[in-house]
Amino acid sequence: MTIPDARRDPPRRYLSAWIGFSAGGTFSQSLTVAILLYALGIHTVRALIGWPGSIAVLATLVVLASLSLLGARHRIEWRGILPISLLGLFGFLGVSVFWSQYTWVTVGGVFYALAFGALGMYLALGRDLVQVIRATGDALRILLTISLSLEVLSGLLIDQPISFLGIQGRLAEGGPIQGVGGTRNFLGFLAALALITFAVEWMTRSITQGTAIASGVLALLTLVFASSPVTSIAVLALVVAAIALRSIRRAPRERKSVMQTVLLVLVVIGGALAFFARDRLWTTIGATSDVETRLRLWTDMRSLIDLHSIAGWGFTGAWQNDVFPFTILTTGGKPSETGLGAFFDTWLQVGLIGLVLLLAAGGLAFVRAWLTASDHPIVAYVWPALVLILIAVTAMAESYVLFESNLMLFVAIATITARKRSWRLRLPHFEHSGSDLPDPR
Repeated sequence: MTIPDARRDPPRRYLSAWIGFSAGGTFSQSLTVAILLYALGIHTVRALIGWPGSIAVLATLVVLASLSLLGARHRIEWRGILPISLLGLFGFLGVSVFWSQYTWVTVGGVFYALAFGALGMYLALGRDLVQVIRATGDALRILLTISLSLEVLSGLLIDQPISFLGIQGRLAEGGPIQGVGGTRNFLGFLAALALITFAVEWMTRSITQGTAIASGVLALLTLVFASSPVTSIAVLALVVAAIALRSIRRAPRERKSVMQTVLLVLVVIGGALAFFARDRLWTTIGATSDVETRLRLWTDMRSLIDLHSIAGWGFTGAWQNDVFPFTILTTGGKPSETGLGAFFDTWLQVGLIGLVLLLAAGGLAFVRAWLTASDHPIVAYVWPALVLILIAVTAMAESYVLFESNLMLFVAIATITARKRSWRLRLPHFEHSGSDLPDPR
């Protein structure tokens, strides 16, 4: 008879106890808020503790999320849920290492993207939809409060910029402000995401009316003072989408298909009109200089894209300014940190194939999210569709979706929507287990 090694037994018991604890509801929700705080406020995290500290925090969160999923493995059904389009996109990012012009930079960029993708998977699999929305709301209330507090300190109390955080201290002038986002466009993105989240929280009765009003005022103040032209367009699109969704959700089922068709036609016509009137639109929202900056950068990028148009130069996510060709791509006389637009940036990094995969993954996720939001009786399902619209509109002028928080949210929402609409759930293999799939309420 073999006697168990007593020295190994305690560590095994402690690990088992920790895994069980990490699967608990209180720990999981706290971890979710921590993940969202880190990802959405990552600019400030890096400013405070640098890249090494930020990577250490990211690695810790990934380990904790993995242990939490391991502890909850018996109640999580993931087979047939992970979107094939998303797996194909991440797979292609990975294989770009083999033809990358900067191999080790691509290796680092791929692992960095996979880490945030893993956190997105945790949000989708480890938490239900309402819990994700509540955690996002809690994280955004903290971040926006800190942002406005820092702006008051910088712009009104000490009247000095806080350079290491990227805060210019222009609150007294009416903005633009940067807060914890580092730029007005990302702070505007956080404010728009907050408006969506706070509204859905209130409609699902997750927060009281007083908290909802205070949160909404906080988000609106941040949005106004950020003065982001990109977010202005995104908010306009969100208002139109919210009105359309409200009308479709209230319509009789037999009329919904007709309304969806009419809405699609109106969107196409509206997009065409906006394109032809784009110069007047840029002038109206004060985005002329931003557009000119982006057009110059995209022109320079296009000449490099033509050299590797099919497979790209190799994935990096955010640009590394010490490797070619990013050393020669500048904005305002300084090296640019991104391609200021997800579509050209994706085309440069992973070519036409990668761009098609990104559009396919995003398009499929949006169709699933929109259809679910149109039909599902639970109003929380409006949130994924509206957040995807915000990410898509922002992607036209910023590359956020290729890395960090936007990539994490994109992965989470694509997985959540696949849970309800995946075509693989209709296969015989999954028919018997469909009722076992967690209902993210």
